[in-house]
Order: sequence, then C-alpha cells, then structure tokens
Amino acid sequence: MQLKALTTFLETLAPLAYQESYDNSGLITGDSSREITAALVCLDSTEEIIDEAIKRKCNLVIAHHPIVFSGLKKLTGRNYIERTVIKAIRNDIAIYAIHTNLDNVHQGVNAKICQKLGLKNPRILSPKKNLFRKLVTYAPTTHAEKVRQALCDAGAGHIGKYDQCSFNSSGIGTFRAGPDANPFSGKKGELHREEETRIEVFFEALREKAVVSALMGASPYEETAYDIYMLENEHSQVGSGMVGELEKPIEEKDFLNLLKTTFHSHGLRHTRLTGKKISKVSVCGGAGSFLLNDAIASGSDAFVTADYKYHQFFDADGKILLSDVGHYESEQFTKELIFEVIREKFPNFAIHLSETNTNPVNYL
Repeated sequence: MQLKALTTFLETLAPLAYQESYDNSGLITGDSSREITAALVCLDSTEEIIDEAIKRKCNLVIAHHPIVFSGLKKLTGRNYIERTVIKAIRNDIAIYAIHTNLDNVHQGVNAKICQKLGLKNPRILSPKKNLFRKLVTYAPTTHAEKVRQALCDAGAGHIGKYDQCSFNSSGIGTFRAGPDANPFSGKKGELHREEETRIEVFFEALREKAVVSALMGASPYEETAYDIYMLENEHSQVGSGMVGELEKPIEEKDFLNLLKTTFHSHGLRHTRLTGKKISKVSVCGGAGSFLLNDAIASGSDAFVTADYKYHQFFDADGKILLSDVGHYESEQFTKELIFEVIREKFPNFAIHLSETNTNPVNYL
C-alpha cells in the first residue's frame, strides 16, 4: 500500500496537532506516495535500526522518538543523527515518528502503561486546554437544517458521548446588495430583511479547515458571515499522563516490586516510603517531572515516570511515592502498542517488532 495510507491512519489515532511544540512527529524521510512493503517498529531510529530494517527487507521504520528534533543544516555524517538519515535515504527507507502526539491521546503510550500495571478506569491526568473552537454563523431559516447538518458531517457538534450538538436561535438579518452582487434573496440596492437562524457548534481546532469548508459549501449566501472563538475547555481525551486504580490496595514495597518486574527495571529509583498502601496511581511515559503536582492533586498514592533529577525527588515531600523506572523502560511498551493498532487495521501488511535494544543507558 502507499505510505500515505498508513500514516493517515496513524494520524487519525494520534493527530500531529496534538504533539508538543518542541516535537517533530510525522514523516522524517521518504515520499508519502511511495509503495511500502514492510515496516519495522522501534523506539529509537538509530543506525542499528536501519541495519535491521535492511536485513529484514523493511522499507519503512516507525519510531516513537524522532531521529531529527531540530533542523539539519548539513548531512555530512558527523554524528549519529546525520549517519542514520543518510543510511535511510541511501537504502530508500522511510522513517516515521509518532512521539508526543501518541503520548497525549487517551489510547496512547500511557494507556498502555496502565494496562501493563493493571490499572482500572484510566483517565488523562492533565487534560489539554485550547483545543476546541466554537463557530457561530447565520443561515436563512429555510436552509438552517442543511447548513447545520453539513457542519456536523464535517466533524462539528461532537461533545463527549454526544453528536449533532448545536444551539440555534431565531432573528432578523439585514443586508443591502451592491451593484455587482448576486444576492440569494432581496434586490440590489434595497435593504433586505431575512428571517435567519443563528447556529452555534463546537468542534476540535484540528477540524477547522473542514468545518469552514463545509459551511461555505452548504450556505446559500454569496457572502457567508461566521465567527470562530477559541475555547479554554479541557479536552478529556487529550493531555499528559494518566491516572487509574489498582484492583486492590497493596503495600508500597509490593508495588515497587511490581514496577521492577513489569518494566524490567535494573535501576529503579524512588523516594522514601510514605507508610500508606498504594491504590491510585499516576503514570507518565518518559520525562514526567512536570506532572508531579497534578499527580498529587489527583489524590494518587504513587507516581511512575522517568528522568527525575536528584533535587526533584525532594518535591514529592512525603505526599506521594515517586518512582523513576527509566526512560527506555517506561516507554518500551510503545512498540507493542504501535504494532497492535497497525496489525488490527492492516492484518495483511508485513509489520515487525524490532529486536534491537536501543536503550543508551547501561547498568552494572
């Protein structure tokens, strides 16, 4: 199939609009219109991964971490990033990264961690704001239903478990058509009054282009008036980290042993024991120190993440059991997640889990 078919599917699950501002998710190398025959899924697209892709005859590498974070000004092979990109291009291998956009969706990286730990009722720990918009427009009452339906068909009007949501009010619109106009109703040069319906719909910001296009296609007016407002509402399905509950409370030492076993962690670090049993747990794959206050505010007994610095451990302040399981260890199940969703959607496509350990951290 075409590479674009696969990347489009991945981006419906984890839209690129949900990645953090510093990130570089998406197609790193390759032509989206080319045919792909097999894919290799990995955590980091290093030189060794490209070698494995060549060996296993894969012309696509799907990685969690982007090999290129900032712009490349030269490709001379002076570092591992440039060497990886050069090797991929020479061997006609496309590289695709699905990073913080996969971190930030409800069925993403952190949901997989919750599953591995047996956490029930998983939900976003720190929901993102400013991802919604509200469109307000006006249509002749005779055409209001057509316009409203077109907006909903384009993705507007979805609120939680409900769709076709809108608010409608009636009023009188006035306008006067100029000499070069082609008015839907009224006469040129004369003030016209039209019975109109004010339509308000809620939509995700990433759907704005489609929603506005649908409005223009359905409205009978030559000039369609509309307003778009940014909303601060939290998006319950998009954000950082997750929180859930264990089947039953367990002792702190038993919980730490559960982490060590689950994550195959050789260097598990944690704060002092709090003396409380562990029931509610917050998690964040990768570097999650920025979520400590959210974890505490959620009432969690433990927070599982990675990349904590020495002084940051003091911030737990005896309020929560903080555990650093390691960056690679916390995200290792991401490969499995990507593999599973692709295999379910494209059961006849050849996809492989990388056998290369790309963890740059080693332990004695």
